Amino acid sequence: MLRRDAPINRVMLSLALVALVTWLSLPMGSVAPNRIVPGTAYTIASAIGWPLALVSCLPLLGLLALAWRPGRNGYPLALGLTLLLLLALPAWLALMAARHLDPSFPRPRLGIGAAWWLMLFWLSLLLIELRTRLALAGWRLALLMLPVLGGWWLAAGWLEPLALWQELVGRRGAFLEAVVDHLPLVGGAVGASLLLGAVIALAMRQNPRVERLGFALLNFLQTIPSLALFGLLLAPLAWLAAHVRVARRIRGERHRLGAGLPGAARL
Repeated sequence: MLRRDAPINRVMLSLALVALVTWLSLPMGSVAPNRIVPGTAYTIASAIGWPLALVSCLPLLGLLALAWRPGRNGYPLALGLTLLLLLALPAWLALMAARHLDPSFPRPRLGIGAAWWLMLFWLSLLLIELRTRLALAGWRLALLMLPVLGGWWLAAGWLEPLALWQELVGRRGAFLEAVVDHLPLVGGAVGASLLLGAVIALAMRQNPRVERLGFALLNFLQTIPSLALFGLLLAPLAWLAAHVRVARRIRGERHRLGAGLPGAARL
């Protein structure tokens, strides 16, 4: 059942507008003859030509019109247009590769540009907004995403020159080793956080004084920006890495793994 909405959906309007601007103005991808030579960046218009670039913008223009006056059937149509845009994302990269990759180069590489990543981000936010407006259950949205994932899988055959894919294939052993080594580190950190959070929550539930103190501390911490909090923790974390055996081992493992991976894959 649809919820009652204002005449203009400002969230959908803003997301569609910023997606249109970034899609047309920022580089969609880059082409390089190998991994050493810097690639040449292409916007969507220079990659596939203005006629097809305008065709790629038609669903975004439809979203802008629907956001201005959604109506009763506007949100289902907007969801369909958003899924269509997601489905077409790999196709534009494949078309750019077909037009600009020189087959005479032994190892040509196709890079993904800012416009492509930002479009994926804006469309994901649009999906969240439309799911809220349509009150869709999570499993229904997952079913709607199946054709999109199937289309991406079918397009994978035309995207073998992707730099990300070539790095994964060429350094598969290093990537798998990094994943195996990082899983216990991440699991330990998340597990300790969950355990500590559960203990603090139980203590706050049992003792009103602890509850007041806990909420006061949390409210204070929420006022500190994440970047500033990271800066404040640098000194105590450095001390732990220098004096605590487990922390020293974690730091050593991280440096070892980072040295064995390409720059784009380092954490």
